[in-house]
Amino acid sequence: MDGIIFGLFALSIILFFGMAHYLLSLKKTGVYPPKNILKKRAGVLGISGGISLFLAILLLVITH
Repeated sequence: MDGIIFGLFALSIILFFGMAHYLLSLKKTGVYPPKNILKKRAGVLGISGGISLFLAILLLVITH
């Protein structure tokens, strides 16, 4: 069970880094994907990271 919890924490960190990457890309000029697509991608990654973080914390509390 500890491996699953660690995996969920690692996944949430990766998703949050991806969200930060897209948010930083919004500041640049001349980026190919339009800004509204970058905002949508950042939102999806942020929500997914939040859900996986919530599941990891929930499993951590339940198992310990």
